Amino acid sequence: MSFARCARPVVLALACAGPCGAADFSGYVRPEYLEQAAAARGPLAAANSLVPGIASVPRSGPEIDAELRASGYGLTGVAALQAERQEGDRLRAQGRFDELYWSGSRSDWQFSAGKKIVAWDVGYAFRPNDVVEQEPRRLLLDTTPEGRPLLVAERFDASTAWSFVLVNPMHPLSARGAAEPALAGRVYRRDGPVDWHGFARIGAHTGASVGAATAWVASESVELHASARYLNAADSLAIDDAAVAVAPAGLTRGDPWANATVRHAAQLLVGGTWTNVDQLSLLGEAWWDGTALSNGQWADWNARNQRLATLIGGQAPASAVAGNFAWQADAFNASTSLRRANLYARASWQHDKWQPALDMLYTPTDAGRVVTASLGWQGDRVRFDGGVRVYGGPSSAVLAQPPTRRVAYVAGTWSF
Repeated sequence: MSFARCARPVVLALACAGPCGAADFSGYVRPEYLEQAAAARGPLAAANSLVPGIASVPRSGPEIDAELRASGYGLTGVAALQAERQEGDRLRAQGRFDELYWSGSRSDWQFSAGKKIVAWDVGYAFRPNDVVEQEPRRLLLDTTPEGRPLLVAERFDASTAWSFVLVNPMHPLSARGAAEPALAGRVYRRDGPVDWHGFARIGAHTGASVGAATAWVASESVELHASARYLNAADSLAIDDAAVAVAPAGLTRGDPWANATVRHAAQLLVGGTWTNVDQLSLLGEAWWDGTALSNGQWADWNARNQRLATLIGGQAPASAVAGNFAWQADAFNASTSLRRANLYARASWQHDKWQPALDMLYTPTDAGRVVTASLGWQGDRVRFDGGVRVYGGPSSAVLAQPPTRRVAYVAGTWSF
């Protein structure tokens, strides 16, 4: 169904509410330009060096993002439109509703139904207990994530809140990741300067997981937070070693990476922030993600890349070697975190209307790193942003081998 056809009923309903003073409208328009440089290392670089164009690479180009928020008579809608023209490609446009839901209350309970963002947990760069929305973190620009189809029941009082969410109720039971049907719950309690959170989730095929989190405002300058989750199972990807073992020279005819399950995994995060009177802020976080590929799996992945490299220029067809290299990039989609052990640091400064920031994600197992520098300027209705993100580390580091080596961007946002 087209965006225009989807949008028409809610836009008309909310527009009709406007003259009566029952609807609120807001939004933004943001033109931006993204310059991406493909990595010179890694499996995709090797694939395209053998057969140019066999694997898609990051491309640069302009983009326009627009968002309209409207609410009235218990309805809330957030419509998003994106148009882009990457180098060598035609203009492409798409639209969707990031949120479209009804909400109401009865006694001490509040209810919502539709497509809505329900984001939980206390971390910045990683959130183990974001079990409903599962939104991507560390984006270059602040962007509204796409909500999930759900039913919500919540109860609040002065210090405690209970939330129960049935997410993706109409999706097939075999749906994976954030699309999996599940029942999730959260209890929140404020105890002076400390916030306590408890979480539980039952997925249609991954089963149960439980978690807890806390955030403590230790002083006017210091905040500390922690989060933990235990999962019965998590969706992942893994290479079919049996298929590779019987393939001639290890060259498979099809993608050897397949859906897999990680059993009895744990996710842990600890972090804190320090902010002074001049609005200089330092953030540090460390986390363990047991759903990511293990050190042994990444070692096997690097070893397979090396074996494929020995076939270059031999009797094996170049297209076959290139195809197997390209399939190796599936490993980057196995989990939210590439490595299980991660360190993250961020420094930012709010100086008048200027907002410079510098951060780094570091994986101590292989010394991989991602460094991001950004600068923002905030006016009354206009904002400008620019920055660059660079991936690097030793040649064997996982973060040195994704498809993208460098991303630079500039953007201007007009809010209304």
